[in-house]
Amino acid sequence: MPSNKILTDVTMPQLAESLVSATIGKWLKKPGDPVEQYEPICEVITDKVNAEIPSTLDGVMGELLAEEGQEIQVGTVICRIETATTGVESSSNANSAEAKNSAHSAETTEDNQRSRYSPAVLTLAAQHGLNLQDIPGSGLGGRITRKDVQAYIDGGGVTSTNASGITPSSAQQLNQQVTPQPAAFEPKKVVEEPVRHSGLHLTEPPRIPTIEIEEGNHNEHFIDVTPIRNTIATRMRQSVSEIPHGWMMIEVDVTNLVQLRNKLKHDFMKKEGVNLTYLAFLMKAVVGAIKDYPIMNSVWAVDKIIVKRDINISLAVGTEDSVMTPVIKKADQKNIAGLAREIEDLASKVRAGKLKLDDMQGGTFTVNNTGSFGSILTQPIINYPQAAILTFESIVKRPVVINDMIGVRSMANMCLSLDHRILDGVICGRFMQRVKDNMESYSLDTQVY
Repeated sequence: MPSNKILTDVTMPQLAESLVSATIGKWLKKPGDPVEQYEPICEVITDKVNAEIPSTLDGVMGELLAEEGQEIQVGTVICRIETATTGVESSSNANSAEAKNSAHSAETTEDNQRSRYSPAVLTLAAQHGLNLQDIPGSGLGGRITRKDVQAYIDGGGVTSTNASGITPSSAQQLNQQVTPQPAAFEPKKVVEEPVRHSGLHLTEPPRIPTIEIEEGNHNEHFIDVTPIRNTIATRMRQSVSEIPHGWMMIEVDVTNLVQLRNKLKHDFMKKEGVNLTYLAFLMKAVVGAIKDYPIMNSVWAVDKIIVKRDINISLAVGTEDSVMTPVIKKADQKNIAGLAREIEDLASKVRAGKLKLDDMQGGTFTVNNTGSFGSILTQPIINYPQAAILTFESIVKRPVVINDMIGVRSMANMCLSLDHRILDGVICGRFMQRVKDNMESYSLDTQVY
């Protein structure tokens, strides 16, 4: 029976409204590999975050028209996928046989779809010790998608570390398609020492991308500049060259906050399953101050200043080779507990390398917890095009004069870098004082819900 191959072009999608190009990070499929609809075929790197491009149909991977590391404009063809069509036969017997084979093939395909898992599904199931046979699938042919697994986890599905549902063949498929992470298939080890990093209190180190190093002479070696590092360099240069930075610092007495957190953190962990960090209290204090001084929530637009109505707080999260700024949307509508849950959710995405473009967009004011690695004074660079960035430094015990008497108090510095085109010392001084008042107003009676 004659068959014809049809080649379907796959183009670089527009992953975000402002995105005009992306860089091919890694091809997950090679020419000749079978491809299923919605299965990731390659990883791309944007100026904000990494993402996966899924296949739009079932078939066989054809020619790759873009190389790894190549920057591709939106709408440009990056590869082709082959699909086969079958010619018409006049014989009624042939048609009948074909119908039977098609029906059998459809049943077989449905069974195969159910038992075939994408790398994202395998990774998430392995991390949570899930039996994939227990999870209903909503994808093509009953296939289990990552959303199905996440919904199962969010719904409190019973997990089993002894029956993860990942077969040796599935594990082998995962190892071939994604970067090997042996720890994901082993019981998690208890981290004895807390991880210090900029922004989120993680319970394990964030995933660090491999950096290719080119050997030079015996006195030096070369590190290739990754697309993410190049983007950071461009943004930082743009911020410093275009924004006239101002800077100020204020000291805050957080003794009551330390006592409040120590009182609540264990019960909060039991109830919510997430860590109650100082960052959640700080964000609540900052959001309250922005409500009083909305000019802090603005951007420069040459002939006008645009004041944003939604308060979307960006969190500066540093890893060994990059800085990401995931965003908590409409932070002014959340209580302290809600902010803590949002922080934990972003932390989980950072650990799994699953931040999406939407998680990185829309920020209006940036907060950075530089004190998490012991810093007591910083001069941060503004997250372009925002108007200001605030850092919370390390909490240390200091002798403080109170009512002409010396006492030992838990003190911390807060530093603010500001866009002097928009903001001046008076308004920023009042804003910082309001944040200070909000932080010092926490007491043992403060409610987090």
